[in-house]
Amino acid sequence: QVELVESGGGLVQAGGSLRLSCAASERTFSSSYFMGWFRQAPGKEREFVAVVTRSSGVAAYADPLQGRFTISRDNAKNTIYLQMNSLKPEDTAVYYCAADFQRRLFTVPRSASEYDYWGQGTQVTVSS
Repeated sequence: QVELVESGGGLVQAGGSLRLSCAASERTFSSSYFMGWFRQAPGKEREFVAVVTRSSGVAAYADPLQGRFTISRDNAKNTIYLQMNSLKPEDTAVYYCAADFQRRLFTVPRSASEYDYWGQGTQVTVSS
C-alpha cells in the first residue's frame, strides 16, 4: 500500500523554525528514487521546494529557499524531513511530500507532474 503521511506543520511567528516529517510505507520508500517537498498557497499553483535522492541523500532546492530550508532522509525510518528556518509569512502554505519512482540520470524531478504519489499535506502558517 502506498502511503505518505506528513506531520509537523503548525503556526509559527516570522523568524521561527519548523521541521516537517513525511513517513512513508516501506514499499513506497524502497521503491522511490526521489522524495520531494512541494507547497501550495491559496490561489497559487503547487511549487517545488526541495528533493532528495533516497539512496545517496543528494539534495536540491528551489533557488529562493536555498539556505533557509534543508531536506534530509532517514532510510532506517522510511522518513524524510524538511527543516525550515527563518520562516517568513510568504512561506505560509500547505506542504506536501511526494515520491518519484522513476530512475533519472543527471537530473532531479522539480515538477509536480514528475511525481507518482503524494501525501495529504500539512498546513504551515507563519504570522507576521
